[in-house]
Amino acid sequence: MSTTAASTPGTSPAKQRELRRVAFATVIGTTIEWYDFFLYASAAGLVFNTLFFQPAGPEFATILSFATIGVSFLFRPLGAFLAGHFGDKLGRRAMLVLTLILMGAATTLIGVLPTYEQVGMLAPVLLVLLRILQGLSTGGEWGGAVLMAVEHAPDGKRGRYGAFPQMGVPIGLLLASGVLALMTGVISPGAAFLEWGWRVPFLLSVVLVVVGFVVRRSVEESPVFAELAAKKEQTKVPIVQLFKKHWLLVILAALTFAGNNAAGYMTTGGYIQNYATTPVADGGHVGMETTPVLLAVTASALVWLGFTWLAGVVSDRIGRRNTYIIGWIVFLITVFALFPLVNTGNVWLLFVGLALFVVGNGFTYGQQAAYFAELFPASIRYSGVSITYAIGAILGGAFAPMISAWLVQTTGSSTSVAFYIAGVMVVAFIATLLLKDRTGIPLGADHEDEQAESAVYGVK
Repeated sequence: MSTTAASTPGTSPAKQRELRRVAFATVIGTTIEWYDFFLYASAAGLVFNTLFFQPAGPEFATILSFATIGVSFLFRPLGAFLAGHFGDKLGRRAMLVLTLILMGAATTLIGVLPTYEQVGMLAPVLLVLLRILQGLSTGGEWGGAVLMAVEHAPDGKRGRYGAFPQMGVPIGLLLASGVLALMTGVISPGAAFLEWGWRVPFLLSVVLVVVGFVVRRSVEESPVFAELAAKKEQTKVPIVQLFKKHWLLVILAALTFAGNNAAGYMTTGGYIQNYATTPVADGGHVGMETTPVLLAVTASALVWLGFTWLAGVVSDRIGRRNTYIIGWIVFLITVFALFPLVNTGNVWLLFVGLALFVVGNGFTYGQQAAYFAELFPASIRYSGVSITYAIGAILGGAFAPMISAWLVQTTGSSTSVAFYIAGVMVVAFIATLLLKDRTGIPLGADHEDEQAESAVYGVK
């Protein structure tokens, strides 16, 4: 009989305290990781195009700036491979602490970078190198966080506990947009923001990382990994087994995340922020003030947070797959309403558009931690969820802001962006239908045979 939390019939007070520590550690860790990541994405649309890529001209500088967002995604698989390999062999907790420190260091260094005006081409080169470090960190962090949450969770509550690391994403967006709004609207408005104000949010990452480090060091190792270590059943090269036996599962699961990621990066990737604030005189379509737009994005992150949590809870009741289907339907209904509302130039309608849009975002994200964890065998689970997540991010969100900027520049209409995002969602919807719902499957090391059965319909 497995000794994991998932198979424990009762939950003692001591176990409840540990579950609370795990929940807090995973949500605060992913919040810090994604605060750093989204801070960069927002700054790419608001600052970096001017300070690091200005010689390319206004429109091409924006495309180059958004391209640096995509570059980091290309290094996520390497981060996922490294963290997955050592996470499956050495443990989940150690990788969580390491990736947190790496992300925080890279983000803080961005805050002290010289600009193009100061050091020429060295400035964008250094920016890209630090962005690569962020990609390596993000590629490894997510898998460890979700496994710590899901593998500790009691029976029937994996979706709920798995939603905690997922909630770190909208909270990270909320913090990043909120701090930027404070800097642009109160502390360093106008030219002062470009001169020095944009650096402050990056430097604040040091404080967050210290807090996250202390919290993550306080939690116990995943009970599933503890079982594997006791049995000495760690796979020597997990990634080889993953692609040898589960390559189709990896591709289909990655496609489900690609739809969510492409849509999510309309806000988290900085595209909407740039689209709504670029002055008409500089080729923009809306020309709104920066601070109100950032506040609208911040408020929409609260809506996203609520529906991310709700999706995790609902998935424990109706299944992960059914929850996904609801999310895709909502997404496809709202994607074509987003840009017409943004194009009004009214900040309240901008918020309405974003708030409607993130309902689908939450319902295709909150259950993902539990969903991915239940797809892969225990001995290769860290590698499986991390690499699948990284591939989905490349296919979906890596270059979504850059592609969107190019589509609007080429067609002159934001409708082309809506069709592009909808197309990615349809592919993700089909991939969802091809995967089995494995809600409630035992996660412990004693159930590897059951876990190794194909999760793809029509494949034995």
